[in-house]
Amino acid sequence: MIMFVMSEMMFFGALISAFLIVKSGNIMWPPPGQPRLPIGLTAVNTLFLVGSGVLVYLSNKSLSRGDKVGAKKLLRYAIICALIFLGIQGYEWVSMLQHGLSMTSSTYGSFFFMIIGCHGLHVLGALLFLISVYRKFSTEAFRPESYWGGQVFWYFVVGVWPVLYVLVYLS
Repeated sequence: MIMFVMSEMMFFGALISAFLIVKSGNIMWPPPGQPRLPIGLTAVNTLFLVGSGVLVYLSNKSLSRGDKVGAKKLLRYAIICALIFLGIQGYEWVSMLQHGLSMTSSTYGSFFFMIIGCHGLHVLGALLFLISVYRKFSTEAFRPESYWGGQVFWYFVVGVWPVLYVLVYLS
């Protein structure tokens, strides 16, 4: 899992580097005539994702203390926060499309949907893993050590988001 996360770091590093190079070559960024991204809504949405990361951490701490019931409850709340994050992002995407921002509207739109979309797919993948762990919690198939890999990936997905938020939304 660590090798996978390291390759994902390189992937996002490449996306961010390309974005910064293209952005630095433009006199105005975002380009005139393009809709502005919903900074406030996304700031609130960031709290849901970061909160989800904290809840996964607390779930793991509960599990290490032997509190399987508490760990499962905290993981459920983490999953709910992550689902809210994805729902708000979906709403944001539809809103941006309705305002004319798309993959083909400009380089700005291309980078927005590519970078944020790739992150959203990573959130979805990590979320599906967390859901599978949650479903196994009450069964004999659950092993605490099987939770570790998904946590590492979740922490990466949560940790890269503030960087993306600052670079894409606040620049």
